Amino acid sequence: MSKKESVENFISISKLAVVGVSSSGKKFGNTIFKELKKKGYEVYPINPAADKINGEVCYKDIDSLPEKVEGVITVVPPAATEKIVEDANIAGINSIWMQQGSESEKAINYCNENGIDVIHGECILMFAEPVESIHKFHKWLWKIFGKLPK
Repeated sequence: MSKKESVENFISISKLAVVGVSSSGKKFGNTIFKELKKKGYEVYPINPAADKINGEVCYKDIDSLPEKVEGVITVVPPAATEKIVEDANIAGINSIWMQQGSESEKAINYCNENGIDVIHGECILMFAEPVESIHKFHKWLWKIFGKLPK
């Protein structure tokens, strides 16, 4: 599958988990969580150190989610992503989006070796419609410079 097809498939998923939503509410994982909810996705926040974030129940890990999600977005350090992809595989989740900075070669290789569709090096907010604000401008720039997934 091309990277473009992987991106299109991922953004068509309706139930997602975001791993790395912070209890402070000021990290990029929180922005992704809020923006995807606003765009109509059913999104579950995951943070092992928080019970609630912005009044919403926060889950400790993929295993503790109230229902199965179809995709996972990682916004955590690369070493944490390596464990998350294993947990996702065990849970039968076969779509992972590693937000920039959360990817590692080990995690990417694990996904490829286990038939998990993996996206890395891209920002989900440049693709989840409607694309707004700085992400719309960033996507336009990437289009101009030929950096969008093909």
